[in-house]
Amino acid sequence: MSKEQAADKPLRYGYTTGSCATAATKAALLSLILQEPHYRVDIRLPIGEEASFVMSECHYDEAEAAAGTIKDGGDDPDATHGALIRSKVSWLSEPGIELDGGEGVGRVTKPGLPVDVGLAAINPVPRRMIIETAQAILDEYGLESRGIRIEISVPGGEEIAKKTLNGRLGIIGGISILGTRGIVVPFSTSAYKASVAQAIRVAAAGGCTHIVLSTGGRSEKTGIALYPDLPEEAFVEMGDFIGFALQMCKRQPEVQKVTLVGMMGKFSKLAQGVMMVHSKSAPVDFGFLAGAARDAGAPEEEVEFVRTANTAAQVGDRMAELGISSFFDILCESCCRQSLQQVKGGLEIETVLCTLKGELLGRVCIDGTTG
Repeated sequence: MSKEQAADKPLRYGYTTGSCATAATKAALLSLILQEPHYRVDIRLPIGEEASFVMSECHYDEAEAAAGTIKDGGDDPDATHGALIRSKVSWLSEPGIELDGGEGVGRVTKPGLPVDVGLAAINPVPRRMIIETAQAILDEYGLESRGIRIEISVPGGEEIAKKTLNGRLGIIGGISILGTRGIVVPFSTSAYKASVAQAIRVAAAGGCTHIVLSTGGRSEKTGIALYPDLPEEAFVEMGDFIGFALQMCKRQPEVQKVTLVGMMGKFSKLAQGVMMVHSKSAPVDFGFLAGAARDAGAPEEEVEFVRTANTAAQVGDRMAELGISSFFDILCESCCRQSLQQVKGGLEIETVLCTLKGELLGRVCIDGTTG
């Protein structure tokens, strides 16, 4: 296949951990009721479509049954791609359906999540999918009065969770069972934005009045070094979604101050009012940077150098080399003002501009709560 053909090929959807857990539950419950293995089942997804799942394991006796399927993330694989999602179903002496998490499924320890503290990290939509699917099977076989216990587990889930935000969100011991649509949309930004929103809500619910938003892991380390006394959940990687993260902070009444930490490339765009700073979202305006260099007192030949530079990082290196620190303060101030305009005031906004090595280039704070 040529590169052109590969580029034109539609991206393949995957399935969420919630869909996998639902399918495994259906296979296990059918195996328990009928006392025969079920290696393929169909379930209805929240988006209204039917999906077929193949089980990689299925075991049963008269008291309980277990089935597991391998999660397929499609063409947008995440940390849980390839994980075994297992469901064990056992009879109870009383009517009703109990649902809990076992090995490798995290447990919630902090408020602010859609799952109550103390419960297994099985989000509301997957929880509803699993219970409704199980109830429909019980009804179909005339077993409405029977009770069952469902336990979802993910062998190796505790190790997988280290690659996710779960630890910071207060989800301990494993991954979360997630999914609102049932499918994983390839290269979608919605999942990342949802994780940013959730992290900010958890921070606010935990009493954080000051949140540090970073564009990536290196800039986050700079923020942690600047504010070592802040709790872990106060630090949120917003990625390219600066405007979205700011709006989420503004919606939390507890949040009073936001610190933005980033580098020249993305913050050069923010200083111009670009709130989604992906490399493809908008080019760096070198004319804007040249104007900032002139305002900072740079010689005219250096202003011209900035105007014709290849990257914003190159501009930052040159200004730092010349010792023109006011250039960075001008950019930081502009970032603060653009951010305050984005949220219509009401927050104290600080911008910290740093290098790849974590060295500070500029730092400005503007209190937008005073009008």
